[in-house]
Amino acid sequence: MTLDKSLKVAGGSIKSRNVMTRVERIKRLKELERWKEGDPVLGIPKTRVVKISMKKKKKVKGPEEDTKKKKK
Repeated sequence: MTLDKSLKVAGGSIKSRNVMTRVERIKRLKELERWKEGDPVLGIPKTRVVKISMKKKKKVKGPEEDTKKKKK
C-alpha cells in the first residue's frame, strides 16, 4: 500500500538519529573528558545525542506592507 501525497511530511527523510556509532560515542566521550586511551571499547557508557531544532525566521515588514494594512 502506498502513502498518499497529502500525508507525506516535507523533509521527512531528514531525521535526527538517536543512535551513535561506537566511534562517534568515543569521540563524544573524549570531548567530555570521560574517555582515556587504553579504556576498554566494549561496555562504554551511553552518551546523549544533541538534537538541534531549527527555528523559523520571522518576516520583516517593509514600508509597503504597513501602508497596505492601514488603507484597509
